[in-house]
Amino acid sequence: MRVGVLTGGGDCPGLNAVIRGIVRKGINHYGDTIIGFRYGWKGPIENITMELTLDNTRGILHQGGTILRSSRTNPFKIEGGVQKIADNLAANNIDCLIPIGGEDTLGAANKLHGEGLSVIGVPKTIDNDLSGTDYTFGFDTAVNIAMEAIDRCHSTGESHDRVIVVEVMGRHAGWIALHSGMAGGADVVLVPEFPFDIDEVCEHLKHRHARGINFSIVVVAEGAMPKEGGMATRGDAGVDAFGHVRLGGIAQALEKEIESRTGFETRHTVLGHIQRGGSPSAFDRVLGSRFGVAAIEAVHAGERGKMVALRGADIKLVDLQEAVGTMKLVGEDLYDVARVFFG
Repeated sequence: MRVGVLTGGGDCPGLNAVIRGIVRKGINHYGDTIIGFRYGWKGPIENITMELTLDNTRGILHQGGTILRSSRTNPFKIEGGVQKIADNLAANNIDCLIPIGGEDTLGAANKLHGEGLSVIGVPKTIDNDLSGTDYTFGFDTAVNIAMEAIDRCHSTGESHDRVIVVEVMGRHAGWIALHSGMAGGADVVLVPEFPFDIDEVCEHLKHRHARGINFSIVVVAEGAMPKEGGMATRGDAGVDAFGHVRLGGIAQALEKEIESRTGFETRHTVLGHIQRGGSPSAFDRVLGSRFGVAAIEAVHAGERGKMVALRGADIKLVDLQEAVGTMKLVGEDLYDVARVFFG
């Protein structure tokens, strides 16, 4: 068979592990030809390809990013985009396309499947917000990077009697903030699912300082928002091709509000793209490899319109619609566990 592969959306540790798994299983076991489409959905729209071989995918397991490159191209915002994809897949004699991506990339894949294209999806997002799978690769790496940064902020915060606000990724879901904050011993964790009261945040910090502990760590997801009227945040950074507002500024806003309301010297740091760059963790290398192998096996089993997913300890197939239909958010029960450590 001739199988296409693309990586869309933000880069993510473990992408190359998936590509490697697809290539190794596809070529060695099935005798497939694997065609990589470069730069996300831009690749099949403009027919930008490279053949993926055993040689050019050797030694990529530990590498961050994606050898296929990526973009946030939305084929449904490109005039004739869907037809161009269909034409170029046909021109390359592609039997099935494996898109690797998050809600936007797989959302487009689900729509294209509805248009009659053969696809098998692989879930990718450091935010861990895709439904249908317990975990996505990249999440573990991002959490560990954020946790290490929080650990370092403890020492500088304590040395200077400061409040340190650490902003991590998480547009709609606070999984990175929750896990890294709890693992890093943060004193307050703020997530998009639960709008925060800035007065309550400051009271938590005052309570901590009243006990003679003169530094604190606040971890905040980039998409966290105050309750209406609580404080002002920046919201003028424009939108991407999928209509998502480009977030930023919550940590800076919190720094100013906390210092003015408490009198405690406060600083902020934004981890940004550091969280999704560099070498993947062991967990993400293994999960990515398993996803890649499972995807090519699904192709040969005749499955279409499905996504590989981690359910417990096993890799299962779920409908793409299930994966992109709703977002997986932090629940109140889990957030209540984090609240135990506030202040």
